[in-house]
Amino acid sequence: MNDIVKNFIDQSILADKRGVVVGAGKSGLAAARLLDVLGAKVRVADSNPALSPDVLGEMKDSVELVTGEHRKEHFADADIIVLSPGVPVKKMAAALEDVEERKIVSELEFASWFIQAPVLAITGTNGKTTTTTLVSEIFRHAGVKAFTGGNIGTPLCEYLLGPDRAEVIVLEVSSFQLQNCRLFKPHVGVFLNFAANHLDYHENMAEYLGAKLTLFARMTGDDTALLHESLRPMLEKTFGKQPFTAAQTLWFGPTDRFEAPHLPGEHNRSNVEAAWQAVSRFGVTESQAAEAIKNFKPLAHRIEPVREVGGVLYVDDSKATTLDAVIAAVRTFDRPVRLLMGGVWKGGDVDAFAHEVRDNVVHVGLFGSSREILEGPLAKVFPVTWDETLAEAVRRQADQASKGDVVLLSPATSSFDQYSSYGERGDDFKRAVEGLA
Repeated sequence: MNDIVKNFIDQSILADKRGVVVGAGKSGLAAARLLDVLGAKVRVADSNPALSPDVLGEMKDSVELVTGEHRKEHFADADIIVLSPGVPVKKMAAALEDVEERKIVSELEFASWFIQAPVLAITGTNGKTTTTTLVSEIFRHAGVKAFTGGNIGTPLCEYLLGPDRAEVIVLEVSSFQLQNCRLFKPHVGVFLNFAANHLDYHENMAEYLGAKLTLFARMTGDDTALLHESLRPMLEKTFGKQPFTAAQTLWFGPTDRFEAPHLPGEHNRSNVEAAWQAVSRFGVTESQAAEAIKNFKPLAHRIEPVREVGGVLYVDDSKATTLDAVIAAVRTFDRPVRLLMGGVWKGGDVDAFAHEVRDNVVHVGLFGSSREILEGPLAKVFPVTWDETLAEAVRRQADQASKGDVVLLSPATSSFDQYSSYGERGDDFKRAVEGLA
């Protein structure tokens, strides 16, 4: 527990104040624990009517749980309302219409009030987790004690309650987390890329971009904003010659500065450069970074070779939930690609996508949901088939593939039509491939 948290407790700053946490997931429960420790009267509100008080664990006797449709009375007495990531305010408009906007914050914003160490925060549509994990591995190799969390791993609120103290806070931050931030300010902020995504959550692309740019809103001239060169035209169109942040702004793109054998593709060469530029602001040397990058292996389900069967390479890229991520994956290979796509649609221009990958893709195998969105535009350019399940789609591709082909699971969608996560979807793909062998 750090000194700021202790000070809040000692001075009873939140004692007997009402804190309402929306969402009983990992981040929501971490926020509830922090509020509880700070002495607040805590209520957790979750829309799942089947949720049991057991979800509160050790807080069951001190924290109130309300479930089902959100109602005004759940929030009327609130001094602070903490939103879990992925809880859209617009869907709670009726319940929150009488609440002062200043009382509504994200879990990231709430936790950031208590942070002492400098923050390195990474956002973007694609590549956040790989880059965040790489940054943390470079710090580990260089002997810098870093906490890694936010949108991956441990919520920031949970870190604050633990015994460990970090020299640098490394955070993956999503638009969901940033949208309700007002004071959150990293020392180094990284914006990797921007493409259509989460349009089932955000009203439009302008709102989505605005949420991302919240990362840089409170930064000063002592801070550094690192932005991919592809963002420059969009930001100039949006802001003209006016700077969108007070931070020192630096641009990066793909380079061959480092040997990264386990991070193929131009997009990863950009991610590596971003990671280096970020850690260099904290005293890491290029030789320290080079050794860590050379040995770094990305997490599962990110352009991950599964195995080669009969001369056909099967690759799990289940984490690719946007069209831009699929384009990057397809361009990684200099072999014909048989692409597996399908799931819950999140937005994007399918016609433009087909144009971008037409020289690399020889067949598209659809499965699960979004057939009505994907099949028409893709069938204008590629042979397209559809199967109800991923396993059936894998078997079809195996029957049709030629030696030298790549069967690439890169769905361009979320997994929630048939799976609980992209990881479960990727594991199902691996099982199907093992079944072929």
